Amino acid sequence: MCGRFAMDGEINSMIVEFIEETGRAPAEWRPSWQPSWNIAPTQQIPILLEATRPELNRELRFESASWSLVPRWSETLRPKFPTFNARIETAAEKPTFKTAVRHQRAVVFATGYYEWRTEDGVKVPYFIRPAAHQITAFAGLYSWWPDPALPENDPARWHLTATILTQPTAPNLAEIHDRNPVFLPRELWLHWIDGSVTGDAALLGTVAEAGAAWARDFRVDRVGPVRGNSPELIDPVAA
Repeated sequence: MCGRFAMDGEINSMIVEFIEETGRAPAEWRPSWQPSWNIAPTQQIPILLEATRPELNRELRFESASWSLVPRWSETLRPKFPTFNARIETAAEKPTFKTAVRHQRAVVFATGYYEWRTEDGVKVPYFIRPAAHQITAFAGLYSWWPDPALPENDPARWHLTATILTQPTAPNLAEIHDRNPVFLPRELWLHWIDGSVTGDAALLGTVAEAGAAWARDFRVDRVGPVRGNSPELIDPVAA
């Protein structure tokens, strides 16, 4: 699963680099995400999506989303069950996620994520990230939730929400947890969010396979207590 992650100050420059590779002008795309080393569900997270409204001409957008997906039909912005993760094996059938799987897919950016393992009765935190210094990307889904208490023409009526897909853990991460986020290699970012590609079993299988392969290159570091919000949270500590 993925219940907390970090996003250091280099995320913005890495996103700009990606933007430049697509041939777009950085002045129009430059993100401004603030570093955070302790991001939890319901907080705001940066996602890349493809706008599907005709007047936007399938424009790529970097947006801020609340981390816990709320489907459009939900009566409240706070569902009774957790939706910050979605199992890739069942997401295409679950009412909460199936619409997003088909047409509302996103890339969630991070430096890495935290996972806890119980050792001698104590939960010990670990930080998981690529062994090579590179941005981590998770396969995500998003949904726009309309607040029924506000008028239809009020822009504040719409809330962007997102979730991170998970899959059975890679062998090198199995000692920490039985599941991990679906890691999305850079070469699949644009394909994953392409609105002309319908999300189906084949697409989910492609990203799950690619994510499992990339996960073999991830490192696991024991870290100190995940409290507060500072760069030191992701620093390795001795066992």
